[in-house]
This record gives sequence, C-alpha cells and structure tokens, in this order.
Amino acid sequence: MDVQLKKGLLEAYVLSLLKKGPAYGYKLFDDVSSKIQVSSSTLYPILRRLEQQQCLETYQEEYLGRLRKYYRITDLGIERFEEYKIMCEEMKAFINAIMGDDENE
Repeated sequence: MDVQLKKGLLEAYVLSLLKKGPAYGYKLFDDVSSKIQVSSSTLYPILRRLEQQQCLETYQEEYLGRLRKYYRITDLGIERFEEYKIMCEEMKAFINAIMGDDENE
C-alpha cells in the first residue's frame, strides 16, 4: 500500500477510534495494529500531527502510580473524520468500479 495513502487511512482510523472515547497511546497502537501492520514509529507521529492540527487534545491520568497520556478527539477532529468518511466512500465506489463490483452496471 502506498505510504501516503496508508498514513491518511491511519489518521482516519485513529479519529474513528477516538470518536468512541479517549484512549492512551498504547491502547490506540494495539487497536490499530490488530487491523493493519503498523509500527509505533509510524503511529506516534500521526498522533502528534493530529494534536498539532488541533484534531486531538491530550491529558494525563494516573494509572497504577504512573501518569498515562490520553488522547481525546476535538470538534475539529470530528469534522476531519467526517471529511475522511466522505473521501473513503468515494474511494470505495471507485475501487468497486475498478474491480467490477459496481452495483449500477
């Protein structure tokens, strides 16, 4: 899979996971890596970029005596996810047409 396409899809997937509720980094990594092969060196820069773009915000909570960094989606992140959702639907229709699965034939 093309690296740039994969990064865009990873952003969309991270935002979709965070729409369900806040999560800490390792939990996000575990959820994402259960669906697609990804390294932490790929995922964490995506989280930082989404935070810099104000699509995510972070906070810390104590867990078993240690501080854990949590990520939470913002209103801007929800808007970005909705844009990704539309883009993915368009890509899905295009891919179905290429693969011969177009229902409108």
